[in-house]
Amino acid sequence: MLSEVEHCDETTWGVHLLELAERGLHPDYTVADGGLALRAGQKAAWGSVPCHGDVFHGERELGQLASYLSHRAAGCTAAVAILERKMERLKKSGRDGRTLSGRLNSARRARVRAVALADDVRLLSDWMRQDILSLAGPDLNSRRGLFDFVIEELAKREPLCPHRIEPVCRLLRRQRDDLLAFAGVLDERFAQLANQMHLPPRDMHALCQLQGLDRNGPAYWQQAGRLIARLGEKFHVAQAAVIAIMHETPRASSVVENLNSRLRPYFFLRRQLGDDYLDLLRFFLNHHRFRRSRRPERADHSPAELLTGQNHPHWLELLGGQPFRRN
Repeated sequence: MLSEVEHCDETTWGVHLLELAERGLHPDYTVADGGLALRAGQKAAWGSVPCHGDVFHGERELGQLASYLSHRAAGCTAAVAILERKMERLKKSGRDGRTLSGRLNSARRARVRAVALADDVRLLSDWMRQDILSLAGPDLNSRRGLFDFVIEELAKREPLCPHRIEPVCRLLRRQRDDLLAFAGVLDERFAQLANQMHLPPRDMHALCQLQGLDRNGPAYWQQAGRLIARLGEKFHVAQAAVIAIMHETPRASSVVENLNSRLRPYFFLRRQLGDDYLDLLRFFLNHHRFRRSRRPERADHSPAELLTGQNHPHWLELLGGQPFRRN
């Protein structure tokens, strides 16, 4: 939309989302970060349309915490090394090192605590990213239990670094159901697939979890062998359908973030051309046809054509110009 607005509040979001609905946008659900204004505006404009959580933000907060604690542990290790070198020099010179001994012992204890905390939080972060918020994982109820376990373990370590761990725990608790909403979509679609193929839903989830294993490792082929023995000739058909469902279930607003990264290089022109330039940029991007796409139905069509289902002239012609054409 690229609209210049004075406020990014609930009313602004609601007005623009109503406009999009009038132009034919009716999503099954949306994916957004934890912005309260955006979510309130969507609820006011679209009512019961769910707004799922962007898993990137949950993963990033926990990952940044793990990185911070790793750097802190590295600092503690470096401090111990410095004190140990000083102690060694004192011993070689025959001077009394008792005054430094207490500091060294305290630094060593701090290092042990910092390294253990960093290792624990890194492990919890990896579990969250690879096993809980990944597409290839268990059903929603199991993910909720694992999610709560990670938060509980983080909370136990909160006294060791309260100013960094407490905000992450609070964010994860508040956003748990939103972040795991995609797993509910998977559960529903796997249940429909299982009903169509006359198979138990647990086999669909087993096929889903299989996709998270390394195809070059023995664990993948052991699990695949058990599923082939159980599903027989339905295995390959069911696996292809499960993979398709996984690919069609977004967990993050990556498309929007990608678009933002593509738009950012254009914005420096506003200094020379003014804010009216945004209208021209919006018009161009909405009516410029894609030269190629991974989805064949999008090639040679503009976003406006895909949204409305109606063709339009070249964007230059829409502006009153005449495109150059080779004879």
